[in-house]
Amino acid sequence: MRKKVLVTGGAGFVGSHLVDALVRDGEEVVVLDNLEYQVHEGRLPGYLNPGAKYVFADVTDGEALERALEGCEVVFHEAAAVGVGQSMYQVEKYMRVNAIGTAKLLDLLVNREHDVEKLVVASSMSIYGEGKYECADCGIVYPRLRPREQLAARDWEVKCPTCGLALKPLPTDEGKPLFPTSIYAMSKRDQEEMSLAIGKAYGIPTVALRYFNIYGPRQALSNPYTGVCAIFSCRIRNDNPPVIFEDGLQSRDFVSVQDIVRANLLAMESSGADYRALNVGTGRPTSIGEIAQVLIRLYGKRLKPKVANKYREGDIRHCYADITAISALGFAPQVAFEEGMRELAEWVGLQPECQVADRFEKAQRELERRKLTL
Repeated sequence: MRKKVLVTGGAGFVGSHLVDALVRDGEEVVVLDNLEYQVHEGRLPGYLNPGAKYVFADVTDGEALERALEGCEVVFHEAAAVGVGQSMYQVEKYMRVNAIGTAKLLDLLVNREHDVEKLVVASSMSIYGEGKYECADCGIVYPRLRPREQLAARDWEVKCPTCGLALKPLPTDEGKPLFPTSIYAMSKRDQEEMSLAIGKAYGIPTVALRYFNIYGPRQALSNPYTGVCAIFSCRIRNDNPPVIFEDGLQSRDFVSVQDIVRANLLAMESSGADYRALNVGTGRPTSIGEIAQVLIRLYGKRLKPKVANKYREGDIRHCYADITAISALGFAPQVAFEEGMRELAEWVGLQPECQVADRFEKAQRELERRKLTL
């Protein structure tokens, strides 16, 4: 049966791919998006699906949000200000868009008549802080940020807070305590916790999907605060070496946007996901240094990554997903790493130069000016 669906942030990276899938499946789709300048630079994206209805307004605009919500049975809440480093000096903006924007949506669901039967919220792996680790002597540990003295000594690996031994990274499951290390991460935790709390209190089936590191076509290439794959791609496309913080051996879980869409559709359909927070990743760790080397090869460039040997405030060392919980509902990542990276590189190669401006160095100078690197 055809459903009416609202996708906030539906003109953005993840949201637009989700809109495509929903339209393809025959759903009636409404998009609310403010066309954030840092992402779209004043341009209407050429990939917008004509099969959806668009409301161009900010998620904090309660009246526009209420209009967009009218008659919708499912809400995918993807709208967010994204960027760990930038969030540390644009505190009000990140909390306003992410936390207050979500509060506006929830307030409507609580205080207005509506038809919403399912709410799926885009959460983030950043809320974990450091991932889950094992100490040979102390067992499972959940460390906080590495001490500044250790970082100043360029000693990068995480140590056991009890005995000081080097730790072994493990897949991070949803039960790990949350230690967000940036304003962005804190705002995403607020989004998740508010949504699940209201969902449970009012009987609105709600799912929080904790996205790991997403990559793929339609990432905002000129946005220096977006994902590392897009930042590296933009640098390489402009014949500049990708800059790697620390020593390049830090690891993350890189997941294709196509698999993120599959997880969202599963969350919409599966009652087994209701009132839960679920990881969405591949379960495979990949180092930042490997990402840089793979992208340089795919773009056919003769560049060497620049290892900065610096720490960026709020950065963690290792975190990759334990996807046992969502796999039990039928999710399995389908896009292999090399295949997904090749898809990204081919898409970047087709973008006009005006959309691939390299603004990394300017952003880096801003972080240094604000003493957010060490």
